[in-house]
Amino acid sequence: MSRIGKKPIKVTQGVEVSFKARLLSVKGPKGELELKAHPAIELNIDTEKILVTPADLDAPMTPMLGTTWALISNMIHGVTEGFQKQLNLVGVGYKAAVSQKILELNVGYSHPIKYALPDGIKATVNANTRILLESSDKQLLGQVSAEIQKFRPPEPYKGKGILFEGEKIKRKAGKSGKT
Repeated sequence: MSRIGKKPIKVTQGVEVSFKARLLSVKGPKGELELKAHPAIELNIDTEKILVTPADLDAPMTPMLGTTWALISNMIHGVTEGFQKQLNLVGVGYKAAVSQKILELNVGYSHPIKYALPDGIKATVNANTRILLESSDKQLLGQVSAEIQKFRPPEPYKGKGILFEGEKIKRKAGKSGKT
């Protein structure tokens, strides 16, 4: 059995958890998230903890126990504290702006790129080159930040592009002239 799946998940103050018809619903101050539980997983919900157990004790469901435990733990963390990702625009003339739910990027193309932010994602731009994305859903946040980075992935020669905060680019040497 999964080592992480054996631990109970602590339900923090201000979080409402309900489990009906294989659908787990977690509601908190930062939003509401839902998860459809795998048929081989059982959830035992108490007022202050959630236990993830296999439905059939003879079946090997170790991977699903740990995965389900991590998803539920991320849901509880998301609705209480939320998740953040920061993207940095590196390049001459690169800038970003947000108006309502549209992120406008100028990243070296002849036209600005307009990206419609999905529901559940909040974006703020600091100093025209730093984009801070916030959400209660960890998976959605990672997906949106990856889609934004695809508009101008970091390149290894000059180090330009859209980078995650703290990401290091392994630089390559360019062409050298004949000597």
